[in-house]
Amino acid sequence: MPLELVLALLEQTWEPIVHMWEQRPRRDLSLALTLTLLFSACAETSPPAQSQAARPPATPAAQRAGEPVSAAEIAARLAAGRAAALVGDNKGAHAQVEAIEDDLRRPIKIADPARLIDREAARMAARSVTAVRSAVWIDNANLLVLVDNEAARAEATIDTICRALEPLGDTLAVVVNLQNANALSGDELATLSRNCQLEPGDRAFLQPNRQVDVVSPDLRAQFQAQQSEATNDPERQRRAEAAARVIERTTLQVGEGKQ
Repeated sequence: MPLELVLALLEQTWEPIVHMWEQRPRRDLSLALTLTLLFSACAETSPPAQSQAARPPATPAAQRAGEPVSAAEIAARLAAGRAAALVGDNKGAHAQVEAIEDDLRRPIKIADPARLIDREAARMAARSVTAVRSAVWIDNANLLVLVDNEAARAEATIDTICRALEPLGDTLAVVVNLQNANALSGDELATLSRNCQLEPGDRAFLQPNRQVDVVSPDLRAQFQAQQSEATNDPERQRRAEAAARVIERTTLQVGEGKQ
């Protein structure tokens, strides 16, 4: 269900819910039940299994965005916020309102503008991760990180860096780009990029999908396909071997003439 409809339902049902709360003892669970039923219509189905298998699952502490709205969590936050307001805990009520705002913003992949990450602090946090040689910002969203070996150029390293950045702010605004500083081949030179809270290839709202590599992955794949085709073509191999023999013969003749 669209978030606009969720907000409309909230606006229409808030006053009756408040009235119901005031007419019943605080231990009554009818409020939580009503809110759960209300938001159950807003919960979306889980993402397909293949999208979740695109990379190893993050640890439970890792922040994630783009997931469906949790009806149960929002219902619980509304109940907790109302309870806090009734006992005069304005700070607690405000915290629940902010949490609901965050719950509604994250499914549509909007980073929290009030929790921007300090760039220098983020750079130092990334450098503290094992195997990281250096880290530098290439624009407002993309953090380029050089690692010491090919094994460290992995999704697990991105997860570790993102967890190191979480205390600094909303990592939904950060894309980590990993490069192997000691690459020995074109494949090892390829940059591994991912938004901290999204699946590979996905980006936050209004966040550009920047191409960091000089040679794009599509062009590299096309070149590799052409190489493989040439290797498996017997006629091409025969012509290449004949050309090599001509070059070898010509080189020997030139050398003998000089003697």
